[in-house]
Amino acid sequence: MKPIRVGIVGCGVIAPTHAACYRKHDDVQLTWACDLNLDKARALAQNFEIPQVTADVRQMLAAPDVDLVSICTDHASHAPIACAALEAGRHVLCEKALAHDTAGLDAMLKAGDAHPELVFAGIFQHRHEPLNQRIRDMILDGTLGTLLTAGMQMRCWRGPEYYNADAWRGTWKQEGGAVLINQAIHYIDLLQWMAGGVRTVAGTYVNLAHRDCMETEDAATATLGFANGAVGTIEATCASHVDWEPSMQFHGTEGAIELRHDRPVKVTFRNPETEARVKAELDACTEETERLGKSYYGGGHGAQISDVLEAVRSGGKPYVTARAAAETVDLVLGIYAAHRDGRRVTLTPRLPAPAATA
Repeated sequence: MKPIRVGIVGCGVIAPTHAACYRKHDDVQLTWACDLNLDKARALAQNFEIPQVTADVRQMLAAPDVDLVSICTDHASHAPIACAALEAGRHVLCEKALAHDTAGLDAMLKAGDAHPELVFAGIFQHRHEPLNQRIRDMILDGTLGTLLTAGMQMRCWRGPEYYNADAWRGTWKQEGGAVLINQAIHYIDLLQWMAGGVRTVAGTYVNLAHRDCMETEDAATATLGFANGAVGTIEATCASHVDWEPSMQFHGTEGAIELRHDRPVKVTFRNPETEARVKAELDACTEETERLGKSYYGGGHGAQISDVLEAVRSGGKPYVTARAAAETVDLVLGIYAAHRDGRRVTLTPRLPAPAATA
């Protein structure tokens, strides 16, 4: 079988996780490391035996030995790089956030639609974790009854050294925000995906502890209206005393599931037999998988990259398409717009709402 040749663009914090995941596949060759900072490109290349480095993404895209591009750069560069890669006939896997504004999202999806023969995926690795998939199935099949409320909280710490290390962080122009579009977006994605898609949002944000090192938000809240009629909330801060603490809650007419640190901490149901069954099923989904990179990345990067590679091999669709990833960015941008405009925002769906399976 012909090898899948991969070029990685952006050789910073997340790039080694991508590289390590690709290295697990015998039919994958890492052929290029690209970064504006050549020292970073050379370091990644040395650590993962990548033969070619460049500071010019155009050189990499023009090379004949690139089939798939992993985009691991700053948010603002995602759209132009993805569009250029798709137009050059390359499959694309783009890190979150897919883009930092609506114009970028629209341009990327237009480029992807123009090349249906290419795989275009967005990173949301937690969708690939069995626990999250099983809870979503339970919500859709009515195990929880009618979903009433869904909530998500992200409390973490990112200090001045984090924002000062890279000039793009904490800026509206290049990052597009802060805690919502960077740290919390993984769990915002899970919330909207598991609970059935968000259609309306109101929100507000502040900067209380980072005014000397960034211009964007370090705390935010939002209220949500889901496509299925449920309501929900988002609370996020990167100014907490805790390093990393995500939690989610799903409450229905028949039962509730609460998660913390990606583990079920409370499962209650009206029917004791249902409660026992659900607890057993969720416990079976919480076996540890190999975690590459920071522990809170979870084990999903390997599963997502495997899924993308299989889509490239088969000509099929990846589990998390770029269009699916764009809906979560739309939600985050909707929170920012709701704050700026002082109104509730109606979101235009990019995909049909998931159908109940009961």
